[in-house]
Amino acid sequence: MRALLLAAGLGTRLRPLTDNTPKCLVDVKGRPLLDYWFDALFAAGAERVLINTHHLAEKVRAHVAHSRFRDSVDLVHEEILLGTGGTILANRHWAGHKPLFVAHADNLTSFPMRDFLERHARRPSGVLLSMLAFRTDDPRSCGILEVNEAGLVQAFHEKVANPPGNLANAAVYMVEPEVMELMAGFGRESIDFSTEVIPLLMGRIQALDIARYHRDIGTPQALAKAQLDFPF
Repeated sequence: MRALLLAAGLGTRLRPLTDNTPKCLVDVKGRPLLDYWFDALFAAGAERVLINTHHLAEKVRAHVAHSRFRDSVDLVHEEILLGTGGTILANRHWAGHKPLFVAHADNLTSFPMRDFLERHARRPSGVLLSMLAFRTDDPRSCGILEVNEAGLVQAFHEKVANPPGNLANAAVYMVEPEVMELMAGFGRESIDFSTEVIPLLMGRIQALDIARYHRDIGTPQALAKAQLDFPF
């Protein structure tokens, strides 16, 4: 399995902290976010991990250079941000035309990684994307899912005023090559995965509600909560 960790964002909501620290290296309970991801991915058998960079890229490179996993980590720099979909598409050859694990490295997430991978491998016929789901206490700030009895996503509501539930997209995916081919048909580099790709895959996404903990640490308030309640 190969994994793409998205780490190019500016982290504007966390300024001034992110003026000098990339969001993926923000400290939670004494460790940078990126290191939590490295531990989880390589423990689950990841072959290689790719990190995209943009904001404060030299600090991400320096951190990776001193990591015990450095020989299994690749870096790719984006001069212009491509969006989640665009980054996946731009690196599909690195993925080797195989299923690709994708996650936002600035999220603090805990879930049974091997179970997630195994359930994707055993996914129902026709499913092209497995998505980690979690129960949120702030549905208006998330992409909310409507699923059928089989756990297949039937509708997706991205940050709407009155969402129909609290089952949310955790932005952790296993992406099949067919999804990359779909994005290639857009004919452009920059692609928003949530608003442009996911809506095209209704009925072909399985939502796996197996997150033990999930928090986007994108605001000072969320980061402060994570320092208190992250149990791992």
